[in-house]
Amino acid sequence: MTITIIGLGPGDPELLTRRAWHILSEAQEIYLRTARHPGVEALTATRHSFDDWYDRAADFETLYRDIAAEVIRLGERPEGVIYAVPGHPLVGETTVSHILKTAKERGLSVQIVDGLSFLEPTFAALGMDGMSGIQIQDAVDVAALHHPQINPDQPAILAQLYSAAVASDVKLTLANQYPDDHEVVLVHGAGTPDQTLERLPLYEIDRSPQVSHLTSLYVPPLPRASSFERFQETIAHLRAPEGCPWDQKQTHLSLRRYLLEETYEVLTALDAEDPHALREELGDLLLQIVLHGQIATDDGEFRLADVVESINSKIIRRHPHVWGDVQVADAEGVVTNWEALKRQEKAEQSDAPQSILATIPLALPALSLAEKYSSRAAKVGFDWSDAGAVLAKVREEIEEVQSAPNDEERAKELGDVLFSIVNWARWLNIDAETALRETCQRWAGRFQFVEREGGDLSKLTIAEMEALWGRAKASGL
Repeated sequence: MTITIIGLGPGDPELLTRRAWHILSEAQEIYLRTARHPGVEALTATRHSFDDWYDRAADFETLYRDIAAEVIRLGERPEGVIYAVPGHPLVGETTVSHILKTAKERGLSVQIVDGLSFLEPTFAALGMDGMSGIQIQDAVDVAALHHPQINPDQPAILAQLYSAAVASDVKLTLANQYPDDHEVVLVHGAGTPDQTLERLPLYEIDRSPQVSHLTSLYVPPLPRASSFERFQETIAHLRAPEGCPWDQKQTHLSLRRYLLEETYEVLTALDAEDPHALREELGDLLLQIVLHGQIATDDGEFRLADVVESINSKIIRRHPHVWGDVQVADAEGVVTNWEALKRQEKAEQSDAPQSILATIPLALPALSLAEKYSSRAAKVGFDWSDAGAVLAKVREEIEEVQSAPNDEERAKELGDVLFSIVNWARWLNIDAETALRETCQRWAGRFQFVEREGGDLSKLTIAEMEALWGRAKASGL
């Protein structure tokens, strides 16, 4: 009882190994995962294929498991079974992986007869070294993703791009990382007499009439270093002994001011609605994150991979409506469920009861901190009944400022006014921090207009300056 799994090579019968040809030429019966292979016609044995199983299967995973189960059943016969697959049995053959696992569990003998995979003739067709950092992935797996798990600084080959539908889904996934006009190569029939290379922009790959079960996609690297891994190498080099003295001496604490400054510069770019500036400022902020990650690595605290793993796990865990069976009605339901999960996680981490305010960072700007506090309290019912009640509280607090007996009390009451106004803004669905920042920008723009038009402001009366201010406001500033 032996299962013999033979690789049929990429297609041309001339590329079959001598061992494979010897076994196939003497076989009485052969089972084929698919008869859609150019080398099959050269076989003289009785042939059975699983091609008709494709039409009955609910999905590929079920299909491959069913084929593997049938090969195992056939292999348990006294005469065993010869099972032939395209290419090499251990390159892109899911059925073989299932067969090997089950055969080991059942104590069945499996013989692998190597075959030339599609990779070697593909490398030859492209004129590239297979050890040049090439990444090999299944096009079907990539098609199921939303972002490709591919390093854009290295070339990639996506195998089994067998239909226009798969090509379309692959294109959409790759477009999340590569420009639409990035030149790629469709490799048709590598290792067969009909081998062709089709160079075209990424956005056109699903329009090629030549796409078939023998098509692969070659994706060249981007022209400039763009990967997260490359950036980590850059920062690690700066921190290395032969790197930069300034970067070498930095610590988590010494970088605090830069992290805060870069965050505010990102906010400035957002306020200006300037995509070019936003791209640059996000890069500066990313520098701070990666630098902190490298410092932690150097100090043996953690690695940046731990940071990514932690936040990725948290995001998936807190989105059970996406990666689970929880139902939410709208965005508000998502937020409510998120906060409940956060509280549950904190409770599991500590036996001591913890305030619902404990996870709010105290370093937030005061308006943002006030909004966080009030909205967090509102989630457990500690809130005003309506916006009118909040406005009444604002007026009450203003009166208390006016009646305060001294400067110290007046400052406290003014703080209460500001907190109440933030509460009122929340009820009006206005972010107080953003509203004030935008007001500051408008105010600065109008004042700069007054400076330009008025010349030496010390020589103008307040009435003249107010007139210029009115002009600035009327102009849309």
